[in-house]
Amino acid sequence: MKNKFHHSVPALSLIFVLSLFLQSCGTSSNLKWEQMYNGKDLSNWKIKIRNHELGENFANTFRVEEGNIQVRYDGYDNYDEQFGHLFYEKPFSSYLIGVEYRFVGDQVKGGPGWAYRNSGIMIHGQEPEEMTVDQDFPNSIEVQLLGGNGKSERSNANLCTPGTQYEKDGKVIKQHCTNSNSKTFHGDQWVRVEVLVLNDSLIIHYANGEEVMRYNKPQLDPVDGNERGTFLTGGTISLQSESHPIDFRKVEIVNLEKVADDPKKLQQAIDKLMAEKRMPQQ
Repeated sequence: MKNKFHHSVPALSLIFVLSLFLQSCGTSSNLKWEQMYNGKDLSNWKIKIRNHELGENFANTFRVEEGNIQVRYDGYDNYDEQFGHLFYEKPFSSYLIGVEYRFVGDQVKGGPGWAYRNSGIMIHGQEPEEMTVDQDFPNSIEVQLLGGNGKSERSNANLCTPGTQYEKDGKVIKQHCTNSNSKTFHGDQWVRVEVLVLNDSLIIHYANGEEVMRYNKPQLDPVDGNERGTFLTGGTISLQSESHPIDFRKVEIVNLEKVADDPKKLQQAIDKLMAEKRMPQQ
């Protein structure tokens, strides 16, 4: 009996240590990609198109065909600044979102020149119910999705700030759009853009697995002459219709809320997620 008990102590200690290790890793290891787009329909999404009521899918702008979310303008006589947004049904605060898209066809008649092969992922946005009928964009942080014209250089995953601003290197940045350092993506190729969003502290853009931009403290435009506005700790996510046809085949997210308040677990989760360079299949 004495010998059996003596030999079992190290085993019990090992089991105890292993149990603690598994508990400490469990939260981050359980973080998985959730599909925001189910591959079948837009049942989890809300549509808001400028000059139309919430829920009105004018001219069948947003549709699901061939397994993709398609943004199309075959029902438009003229674009007439009818900017549209497809809102996911619930907001998020800390997460990694991945979107795979491609531009197709020609820009609709009347689309602004700057909107050629231009769309976006709107994050930390206002609720569509709060938008006025004639509002063009939700107050949000826009991660621009941009395609090249086959000749000129044009960075992707840029940043625009409708109704917002942000900080970088301790300075408040008020300019509306800022270019990333990404390469140009010409043609109809599939591209994957990911965005790491950590509450109101940090946002990082990735294009085909490469970091191309980072900044801090997203916030609403200030009022009453203040330098800083209200910090954005979360909000809606939406996809744009901005006058050029585009397909979205994948919209997925890893919700980091479970580890957002634990710096060690959050960093472990981020390190694990970003250790893989996710590239779209053509």
